[in-house]
Amino acid sequence: MGDQKENINYQDENQPKHNVQEKRDTAAQDKQCCTPDEKEKPHSASNKSEFSDPVYKEIALANGHINRMSKIELSAKLAELKLETRGVKDVLKKRLKSYYKKQKLMQTVQTESISNDTYYKYICVVDFEATCEESNPPGYLHEIIEFPVVLVNTHTLEIEDSFQQYVKPEVNSQLSDFCVQLTGITQETVDKADTFPNVLQKVVDWLKEKELGTKHKYAVLTDGSWDMSKFLNIQCHISHIRYPQFAKKWINIRKAYGNFYKVPRTQTKLTTMLGNLGMKYDGRPHCGLDDSRNIARIAMRMLQDGCVLRVNERMHAGQLMSVSSKAPVEGAPPPHCPHSRN
Repeated sequence: MGDQKENINYQDENQPKHNVQEKRDTAAQDKQCCTPDEKEKPHSASNKSEFSDPVYKEIALANGHINRMSKIELSAKLAELKLETRGVKDVLKKRLKSYYKKQKLMQTVQTESISNDTYYKYICVVDFEATCEESNPPGYLHEIIEFPVVLVNTHTLEIEDSFQQYVKPEVNSQLSDFCVQLTGITQETVDKADTFPNVLQKVVDWLKEKELGTKHKYAVLTDGSWDMSKFLNIQCHISHIRYPQFAKKWINIRKAYGNFYKVPRTQTKLTTMLGNLGMKYDGRPHCGLDDSRNIARIAMRMLQDGCVLRVNERMHAGQLMSVSSKAPVEGAPPPHCPHSRN
């Protein structure tokens, strides 16, 4: 639901509603999910030898020089190197530092451990749209009404394909005027749509056609933790099905963006991330497919800038948890439709 997610809060861990309390919940959630190893800290004695090579001193000197450059100088240098020149000053600095670091380390044949080639060949960007009210009553359940997937090839840095299906809500079958205006999804559209279990089966079939999890390693990517930890979790309870295994771990791009570009959480809204990277939103805000495409654009730019996108959140026993950056990198499992709940 794009930046609208910032305005949704939750009655309890399974029942969302709008506005102030969610910001408190999310702040606490971010604090819980940000594990110490995700923050910069001094290297221990055991790591000193790893960084004793003179190349790291050269990188540090280059970083110091880049830190003293003006935005005009940064743009000129990036243009000279035929790199992307759009973005705010901090983004340009990070882009140039990543370039020089990769070049220096390639010269010393140490690329295996630090190469910015991602572990996943494909990233599946998902951004649900869900039923909502302008002011949600207590106990209101958000039901998924649009299920989009945008397939990003991390090797070519292109959107290779996309999937979109609308979903018929069962509990709040009548869409509010607020929901129609926000999402652009009409009552007629959802009335003609399949129920969630049938749409989920279509998603699984589509992922299987792409040979994801079998021939190709892949991961799910979302704009925040809400899509998987709240919307999908609640929808599975409503539909009386188990939570799908392939969606139990994902990349939260807001967290990855903040950690990579060293910006606060307030700078990780969808439109702000786009703006800081020198891009504008393309399409209709709160259209799930358009939101997903714009999130994909951010992911591709981050990969281009040297970010290694990796799973950083997961669901465990119905709870949102952080995935340590020290944990082994794993792809999502082959997609299968979950069984019904007993």
